[in-house]
Amino acid sequence: MVILAVDFGDARTGLAVCDKTELLASPVTVIHERYVPNVIEKIKAAAQPLHPEQFVVGLPKNMDGSCGDRAQKCAAFAKELEEKTGIETVLWDERLTTVAAHRALSEVNVRGKKRKNVVDAVAAVMILEDYLRSRH
Repeated sequence: MVILAVDFGDARTGLAVCDKTELLASPVTVIHERYVPNVIEKIKAAAQPLHPEQFVVGLPKNMDGSCGDRAQKCAAFAKELEEKTGIETVLWDERLTTVAAHRALSEVNVRGKKRKNVVDAVAAVMILEDYLRSRH
């Protein structure tokens, strides 16, 4: 199944996709947009040629497992995404994925503005990889 992962943020939203065999997760793009209806429209446009059968939206839980304001925003976003696209949307615990994405980019010496432009797509890849591991 083709799955599109979404790392939803206030200013940037990262997207990643897996192949039909669910073995390979790859970054798609980073959407630079703050207004949620526009973010959803841009996700729809990016998703159209990929034909995803499911979205996985990162749910940034607190370290104790509780859901704070950011997690509630992501849950509301995921619900709206599913309503606007008609594609099943799953929430997935994404604790520390952005931190891990920054570490991974540091290891390959990606810094500054270039890092800022790709870190959210890398975080989306990590969310998707974790989700895919749970499915197998």
